Amino acid sequence: MGVWPILPILVPFVAAVLMLLVPGRLKLQQGLALAAVCLSLIAAVRLLAFADTGDIAVYRLGDWPAPFGIVLVVDQLAAMMVMLVFTLGLPALLMAMGGTDTKGQHFHPLFQLQLAGLAGAFLTGDLFNLFVFFEILLLASYALLMQGPDVWARGRVRAGLVYVILNLVGSSLFLIALALIYGTLGTLNLADVAQRLPLVPLEDRALVRTTLALLVSVFVLKAALLPMALWLPRVYARAPASVAALFIILSKVGIIMLLRLVLIGFGDADVAAGLLMPWLPALALATIGFGILGALAARRLVEIVTHLVLVSSGTMLFSIAFATVPSTSALLWYLPQSTLVTAGLFLIAAHIDARRPGLGDRMLRGPSVSGRAWLGPAYLVLAAGAAGMPPLSGFLGKVMLLQTVPSGAWQPFWWGLILASGLGMVIVFARTAGPLFWQSTEMPPAPASEGLSGLAPLTALWLLVAAGPLMVVFARPIADHAAATAHQLHNPATYISSVIGPEAPVRERRP
Repeated sequence: MGVWPILPILVPFVAAVLMLLVPGRLKLQQGLALAAVCLSLIAAVRLLAFADTGDIAVYRLGDWPAPFGIVLVVDQLAAMMVMLVFTLGLPALLMAMGGTDTKGQHFHPLFQLQLAGLAGAFLTGDLFNLFVFFEILLLASYALLMQGPDVWARGRVRAGLVYVILNLVGSSLFLIALALIYGTLGTLNLADVAQRLPLVPLEDRALVRTTLALLVSVFVLKAALLPMALWLPRVYARAPASVAALFIILSKVGIIMLLRLVLIGFGDADVAAGLLMPWLPALALATIGFGILGALAARRLVEIVTHLVLVSSGTMLFSIAFATVPSTSALLWYLPQSTLVTAGLFLIAAHIDARRPGLGDRMLRGPSVSGRAWLGPAYLVLAAGAAGMPPLSGFLGKVMLLQTVPSGAWQPFWWGLILASGLGMVIVFARTAGPLFWQSTEMPPAPASEGLSGLAPLTALWLLVAAGPLMVVFARPIADHAAATAHQLHNPATYISSVIGPEAPVRERRP
């Protein structure tokens, strides 16, 4: 693979550095940003094509062997997630070029650092470097949250403060967990952790199990699991639309890393047995229920979308709790579909807010949004996909998810909440459509600068609107890729042998 595995990290990072050298030159920064995202997307396509062969590529920085050196690992899951990062990054960037990138300092360098951090988090094979990439993307997200108009509005400052404090707590716990893992296992390489967990001495088992539980708690905090999910609706609702769309992937980092930890790191080690049961499925179901109730109680479209993020997080975390091949396969179908559809809803909420002066995206009686002739169909496609209505991709994802949980005590709750979430979303989106699109009078057309009617933000919206129908058209290859990825994840020996090699590393013991 040569240097291809590092390009999705290196290209946006270099672009961010170059942009800092030309401050204030917006057009040049926009051109650099578009070029960087497109080049990274090409690299992501190349990685995905390689991963589809079933092989695993390992990029060793400095040519140091694992577990002693830094490694980037391209398996099917990493390639899929990097592809999703830049597939979402392109419309988010185009949306920002409608005016958000002029509302604060250094928007484009921060945006590129966010992309680099996300790509690195999905590609790294080392837990400490996962922490490093976490910090890169979080530092960028702190500043991006405060971009846009009314930066000092009380609600945004309070939401930003909550977001920073919670993530600082999560980062502190993450660092403590890493120190304990290194102290007990002598390694932070995920493949090496998987090899050493079954060899933990009896006297260290309690400490190792506590350490793993602490690491799991960090990932579920990032994934917005109840009760650690109460911050997300307030924060995401106050971020600019382009930033909120990209923030959706932030919660997916915690979900994907928890999936990797469960399937590769834990493996069949007795010390990790039963660590997620029964609390994870119970809290995941509670997160879904909280998301549904929050969406029903919301009074703005953007607030509905933020609670939809919680519903998708709870759905995926419930699938991880059972960790079967069918549940993992369904999760990997549902994840990109829900991410792209939810991002599209964030963008359409911004378009509605700009084209309905005085009312915005609030569900208040009054003139409907200007441009409803083309915004209405876009809203219909996105809402139907989010609610899981046939024949769009959300329906296929819900069907796959319903089939994943084996018969038992959990199945009735799972079926009931999945079906109730679909029904609840149908009610919510139908109720929202009334004041926004079905009123007899229509708002006068808004000015281009206020209405986000430029080519870039409109292109961004329609790229995400098209994602759901395209996933239906290509349902078979996408489902096959999800199934192959699930089988690869459930065979951790392939990952371990690719990263570590056929022979166990020789460790030098010193007094």
